Amino acid sequence: MRDKIFPDAAAALEGLTFDGMTVMAGGFGLCGIPENLIAALRDSGAKGLTVISNNAGVDGFGLGQLLETRQIAKMISSYVGENKEFERQYLSGELELEFNPQGTLAERIRAGGAGIPAFFTATGVGTLVAEGKEVRSFGGRDYVMETGLVADLAIVKAWKADEAGNLVFRRTARNFNPMMATAGRTCVVEVEEIVPVGSLDPDHIHTPGIYVDRLIKGTFEKRIEQRTVRQRASA
Repeated sequence: MRDKIFPDAAAALEGLTFDGMTVMAGGFGLCGIPENLIAALRDSGAKGLTVISNNAGVDGFGLGQLLETRQIAKMISSYVGENKEFERQYLSGELELEFNPQGTLAERIRAGGAGIPAFFTATGVGTLVAEGKEVRSFGGRDYVMETGLVADLAIVKAWKADEAGNLVFRRTARNFNPMMATAGRTCVVEVEEIVPVGSLDPDHIHTPGIYVDRLIKGTFEKRIEQRTVRQRASA
């Protein structure tokens, strides 16, 4: 079982990256992003990437690193408002963007992992989201068809794993990561702790190890996008 465990992020991505590949990167904002694997993907030099991620990181951190090195050709996302370099590249025509409502993006990834090629949703009907897509009526209401998403590689951040790759996520970091683990043809995961098989309560496992191909124990900076604090009351 320990053959899933690699010494570091670079070793875990060895032989998996190539130009023009599609990558799913987990996380919500900067919470639960695979920091080590993103940096290793940057260092791999793979370019022309299509990246499926809820957001695009921030300038200089997370996926923002891959934008700075011009390795991303297309983003499939729902929110990109924290990254000035993303804005510059998109407005100058250097970067292609496919916007999705957040729930639709999550369901497209889940559907891809479940082998569902397409589904219908009422979200986006009558808006730019529906342009060029099939619309059908069910029960007197219109729905737009969305396709499932799969990727050549899913890079995922979990809290804890056992040596077989069974994963436990923690709080907001559970957004997008579990479904992406199922929708990548290869799934590489970084965690804060690796424990022996049998240490995790089976009822607490969020993603079974059958979905996990490679695993590393990482170190994490865990930045906060917008630190907002309340003013202390004056004495």
